[in-house]
Amino acid sequence: MNSRTVYVSGIKEHDMANINTEFAGLKLKNPVMTAAGPTSRDGITLLNAAVGGVGGLVAKTVSVKPADVPRPNMAALKEGRVGSRRGILNAELWSELPVERWLQKEYAIALSSGLPLIASVGYTPEEVSKLGPKLEKAGVHAIEFSTHYVEGHAEIAKALKEVVEIPIFAKLSPKVDVADVAKSLEPHVDGIVGINTYGPCLRIDIETGKPMLGSDEGFGWMSGVALKPIAVRCIADIARAVKVPVIGVGGVASGKDVIEFSMVGASAVEVCTAAILEGNTVYGKIADETAEWLKDHGYDSLEDVRGKALRHMDGSAILTPPPSVDLEKCTLCGLCPKSCVYDAITVDKKNELFEIDKDLCQACGMCISVCPYHALYAD
Repeated sequence: MNSRTVYVSGIKEHDMANINTEFAGLKLKNPVMTAAGPTSRDGITLLNAAVGGVGGLVAKTVSVKPADVPRPNMAALKEGRVGSRRGILNAELWSELPVERWLQKEYAIALSSGLPLIASVGYTPEEVSKLGPKLEKAGVHAIEFSTHYVEGHAEIAKALKEVVEIPIFAKLSPKVDVADVAKSLEPHVDGIVGINTYGPCLRIDIETGKPMLGSDEGFGWMSGVALKPIAVRCIADIARAVKVPVIGVGGVASGKDVIEFSMVGASAVEVCTAAILEGNTVYGKIADETAEWLKDHGYDSLEDVRGKALRHMDGSAILTPPPSVDLEKCTLCGLCPKSCVYDAITVDKKNELFEIDKDLCQACGMCISVCPYHALYAD
């Protein structure tokens, strides 16, 4: 039977794979959420994300005082459409809006979407314990607390947990031992979010000789696809260390990224940079691609792949030269010989020739990783 695709408000509704997810009592129609940042900066922005197909909402971080954000505060890692897709640097802080405005207006607007809403709060134990009850009273369904600028993670978690009844999640920085910190937090939280941006980093405008960002010294923090390998490793470490749900953040831009995070144990993902670069429809696009990948690979739901990769993280992913090739999938595009530093691969499209020299091949694996058709593989 052919799969049926129905469009509702521009978003696909699937009868193929089940991409619903549930964690800490929150039920999401798909695993894609906003992340705290400029794409969740107020109620209307969050409503736009809902229209764009997001499964859950995470609002921009609030604190006791609004942030004084430097300008400029965002810069792509490289210019151009392709270059900008590598990721961005940002000198963003927490919300520029007073927390009172969030409590009186912005959360209510976001809640009108009907989607689960997670507030984000920072930063000290005193600040989160003061704001937590107010956020809960405003009707949010859970609270994420940021540890980006502070230490004492367990103390912050304890302070927040003591004053609210709704679930709380800790968002970790990649600059800590995430497994150890997650273990220390596990008794006090309902889930772990990882990771925040990485930095400080620096980009110089070579036309002017000046930093691209207006922060002190021009430093910023990196997000986007360049961050994803770090984020995936962190989620794998966290998922193996704790039993509470884990949410992946960092470089999610496609359904394949969702699958990768799920395979290392993530229950859901958060998206920011892709939405900055692509707009609100990217959320639904990522959700659609996730469902389609599952269907194409014979899976019924995300649960079928969750944690699948963790059991293979034991040093057993060994390649004996040469890799195998599926000539039915291979298009003789020539990408693999270009990436082979050992000159072991010969491709001649005119004569329909593909050859790997076993003696030259060093089993480095690069050809497998660059093949867009998955024609090369390890036995």
